[in-house]
Amino acid sequence: MITTGMHGAQSAVSVGVLGTGSYVPSHIVSNDEVGAPAGVDHDWIFGKTGIRNRRWAKPDEATSDLAVIAGRAALESAGIRADQLSLIVVATSTPDQPQPPTAAVVAGELGADHGTAAFDVNGVCTGFLFALTTAQTMLAATAGEGYALVIGADVYSRILNPEDRRTTILFGDGAGAVVLGPSAGQERGVLANRLASYAADRHLIEVPGGGSRIPTTPDTLAAGLQYFTMNGRGVRDFVADNVPPAIRAFLAERDLTPADLAHFVPHQANGRMLETLSAELAVGADRPLALTTWTTYEEYGNTGSASVPITLDRAARSGRLTAGDLVLLAGFGGGMALGLSLIRW
Repeated sequence: MITTGMHGAQSAVSVGVLGTGSYVPSHIVSNDEVGAPAGVDHDWIFGKTGIRNRRWAKPDEATSDLAVIAGRAALESAGIRADQLSLIVVATSTPDQPQPPTAAVVAGELGADHGTAAFDVNGVCTGFLFALTTAQTMLAATAGEGYALVIGADVYSRILNPEDRRTTILFGDGAGAVVLGPSAGQERGVLANRLASYAADRHLIEVPGGGSRIPTTPDTLAAGLQYFTMNGRGVRDFVADNVPPAIRAFLAERDLTPADLAHFVPHQANGRMLETLSAELAVGADRPLALTTWTTYEEYGNTGSASVPITLDRAARSGRLTAGDLVLLAGFGGGMALGLSLIRW
């Protein structure tokens, strides 16, 4: 487990979110369309997940294409040029190709190709929180100088078995981004982060084939080992058992409770799961719970590492995030892994 910024005095260097951006493909995939090969319909899917639609990339769109558009939007929002970036970190588990890193493609397309450090992070659906923590820590270590573009981007439609109703109904494609940089005041910006992995549960979510252990062959393709697999019940149990207590402990270290939060931006895993998670956080609150839980799953589905930054961008552009608001970002997913970031907006 890694925790940053939680103990002792706040660092004299404060790094905050200067701008946000997001992009989802134009192709809308309805529940009936995605459910037909899996033998389910809209009512079944909506009842189980709360999802109505999702966006899937067109055949000529790759992860980097989505990431570049989201990155440009975030740079414009922040008023920062690409050549001012010190870092570009892309969180993805569906890269364009095994090599080079997707971040290098993004850097080249944005024009940040002369010295900007660009690399990928694979934390599956928690990836954006791993990338955000890495970039924020690196900027803080250099006295807060420079700027970082942090992107979560995934194209899960390319690794789904269309006949597997446990997975194909859940996922959409998209990208979300933030620009990090110097924040005014010690009590503004990213206040604290926590990252944790639970490797004993790594089998709950995986793509078995295509790596160095099981290289792609005609036999692995025939067996469907290139597809994303998930133990849905195991994932639900993992989230219920680990996420609410981790959030409470994380906040308690700053003498906070969920009642102190103004906004909650969780990973958009499944609408029914998020309803349960929000209810769990309300239990035992010592003050009335007034936080807004932001969601995008109904129209976009689960967009993997992109879901938190897409949803944060939706919140930021709504005009409802105001200076001084406490915002909690929460990611969880394959690994299994958990990531939390507390931000003073």
